[in-house]
Amino acid sequence: MSRSSAHLTLLLLPVILTSVILAASSSEQRRRRTDDIFRSGIDLVQMSATVVDEDGRLVGDLRREDFEVFEDAERQTITHFTRDRVPLSVGVVLDVSQSMYGQRIDDARLALDRFVADLLDPEDEVFVIVFNHTPRVEVGWTLGPRQLRNRLDDIQPYGGTSIYDAMMEALPLFDFPQHQRAAVLLISDGSDTGSHSNVRDVRRLLRRSDAFVYAIAIDAPDTRPINDRVNPFALREMTSESGGYTEVVHDSPELGPATARIAEELNHQYTLSYMSSRPADGSYRSIRLRVVGREYRVRTRRGYVAEPNRRR
Repeated sequence: MSRSSAHLTLLLLPVILTSVILAASSSEQRRRRTDDIFRSGIDLVQMSATVVDEDGRLVGDLRREDFEVFEDAERQTITHFTRDRVPLSVGVVLDVSQSMYGQRIDDARLALDRFVADLLDPEDEVFVIVFNHTPRVEVGWTLGPRQLRNRLDDIQPYGGTSIYDAMMEALPLFDFPQHQRAAVLLISDGSDTGSHSNVRDVRRLLRRSDAFVYAIAIDAPDTRPINDRVNPFALREMTSESGGYTEVVHDSPELGPATARIAEELNHQYTLSYMSSRPADGSYRSIRLRVVGREYRVRTRRGYVAEPNRRR
């Protein structure tokens, strides 16, 4: 190489190096933008599930490969799975209308005291909403049963029954829970007599919630008119939407065993998630979860509303 050529190469070297660096930087930026676009097009959908056999017994020994999940009839890939107990956020919604006065509220206190103190894990968090003609938050999110017990002891039932308004008050409290799993326990002995909301409003809100809803309906053959007695069909509309269930008991002493069954189920749920390739666009997506090759019944939420910037 001649001296003039070498000199020209030295002069051009900074330009060449700058071009290479800029090209590499541009390529890296394009790669990052592509990754960002790819990631933003994936939506993590989380769910809890209960599995029971033909006799209604809980099944707790299944593996990830035993499940298939479908979103709007399209099979999805399960990315996370555990059958270990995951901490829980629980909302208690308790009827304190006039018809709960006396033995019923006493039995409800005992059942809830055991439900919270003995059957749930110490890491679980709980809130309590009580309702008659209006709902109110009696105990905000708390990790200990003592505060809940003391507040429930002071309640004196009176007034009417506004179940739907109470649920509309409870469900937004799960927008920012401490834990991944969520559940509502509703106890009532009457039909709704004073809500401004209706069961359709509650179902719409449930589609935006991760919470399982369990209802215990006290349907004692007392002297009240039939239209004042509990309406289990309306309760089942709410609970089936969420993956929970409604249990009808014939009197308040049965509340203890009923709440124990719910706690047992919550302690033996599966937790799983999948990545939806469809972007969050505000639409409703149906979910179907099944166990492959088994005649097991799986209960989980029926679907969700794919809202941007919201945990599914």
